Amino acid sequence: MLDLALLRRFADVTADALGAHREEIDELNVYPVPDADTGTNLFLTATSARDALYQVETDDAHDALAAYARGALLGARGNSGVILAEMLGAALRRLAGADEGQRRASVFADALRLASAAAYAAVGTPVEGTMLTVCRVAAEAGVERALDLTARTRDVVAAAADAAREALERTPDQLARLAEAGVVDAGGRGVSVIFDAIDRALTGRRPFEAPLRQRAPMPAGLQADLTEDGPAYEVMFLLDAPDTSIPTLRSALAPLGDSLVVVGGEGLWNVHVHVDDVGAAIEAGIAAGRPYRVRVTHFAEQLMRHGAEQLMRHGAEQLMRQNPEEATPTRTGRAVVAAASGPGLRELFEAAGAVVLEDRPTTADLVAALVATGAAEVIVLPNDFRTMRYAEAAARTVEQDHGLRVAVIPSIAQVQGLAAMAVHDAATPFDRDVLEMTATARHARHGAVTTADRRALTLAGPCEPGDTLGVIDGEFVRVGGTLDEVALDVISRLLGGGGEMVTLVSGAEDAEGTLAQAARDWVEERHPSVDVVCYAGGQTRYPLLVAVE
Repeated sequence: MLDLALLRRFADVTADALGAHREEIDELNVYPVPDADTGTNLFLTATSARDALYQVETDDAHDALAAYARGALLGARGNSGVILAEMLGAALRRLAGADEGQRRASVFADALRLASAAAYAAVGTPVEGTMLTVCRVAAEAGVERALDLTARTRDVVAAAADAAREALERTPDQLARLAEAGVVDAGGRGVSVIFDAIDRALTGRRPFEAPLRQRAPMPAGLQADLTEDGPAYEVMFLLDAPDTSIPTLRSALAPLGDSLVVVGGEGLWNVHVHVDDVGAAIEAGIAAGRPYRVRVTHFAEQLMRHGAEQLMRHGAEQLMRQNPEEATPTRTGRAVVAAASGPGLRELFEAAGAVVLEDRPTTADLVAALVATGAAEVIVLPNDFRTMRYAEAAARTVEQDHGLRVAVIPSIAQVQGLAAMAVHDAATPFDRDVLEMTATARHARHGAVTTADRRALTLAGPCEPGDTLGVIDGEFVRVGGTLDEVALDVISRLLGGGGEMVTLVSGAEDAEGTLAQAARDWVEERHPSVDVVCYAGGQTRYPLLVAVE
């Protein structure tokens, strides 16, 4: 029922379809909060799953499925992305577990049923008129069609796709907020897009496309809901915890806010909730297990950013109408766009030939920079986890609107970006250049030394303002000690896995490079076969950045 080629085809169809409709779905997004990111979240979740699938080296479909499901779980974004990850995992596990003697159409229909049931079970308070409803109605139609013993899998998919479209059109009748904004549910539209894409892949049928419906100017009532009545923050984190602790976690998080979704299993969970008390949500995660990759989004700030991006897009459209030739210049060559913090780091990237943006640019900043390069091919080094998300959205935007070919390297630290930049070669084919830069960035283990600016509970223990903190791969691994002690501890841990070269980047708090020099002397004494290079980065917040390759 499920082989590796079919799984890859499914992954490509799902990600490509969501990418093609990303902006449309973003514009429909008014529930649970009108933060205009549902399409982006669905797309990034699907691409994370696809990337994980293509990175695993196996010919076994079950191993590939496990990688795909894990990639969706680890890369899930937002309320809709977490639900999608659960749907995908449940459906594909049923397909993978099918026996040879079972009828394919029945198995596929059962997979849809299990996907819907898993999604409802994952949500703290299921709400009708959302992607849950669209998936359930589609699954029910698929199960009913499969009762006909002459029906084939494609017939089940076609029935589910038609039902999803019809259910989507009814969502404004089920949710007052959708009716008030004059749109269908954004998450439901994403589900419908996926069913239509699979239907077309199996049958060649081009589904009826309803007129594109975008969100009208946001009603004042919705803005009030966002800024005053509803929770102010979205909190997401991955959680290593025993399955038995999840009911208690749900009970602790439910009273704190809304949009609670907890998905996963076998010790790994993705947790999403909207709250006002961020600390209480994280503390609930700590009580249940080990939370990490904690992401906190302030809804009001996100809404303001989306408004700025809309204004920018409107300006570009005006320019296109006024002077089409000027708005669409001929593009040639390849460029690299990198985000960097600190004058020294910016100079390093610029010297290597990159177009440099200030630390943590917005999606609008990235779109403008990509277009302004004038290049036909652009490689992006986000050098920060949050920026990587914005870079993916910016890449899809300029690919669609301007025809550029864009690749985002998964660099979540500036030292990873430096390593990738060192192997960049514009003379090689684009795919090979991207492959080399990606491999180099991923193989560069990274760490840092910083100082706590407030009291907090970290995974390495509690810290007070002024405590020195050691960081490895984005996680706190040490609290307390002198800067030198913590720096050497971080480097020692990184070198524990081997390495041929250590890169040290001193920050603004170590302008003379004293800390970096002490670390260099230690490495040369303890690991004489390891090469060491030092740079004056001038970055804030981190007196020392470290990379081991």
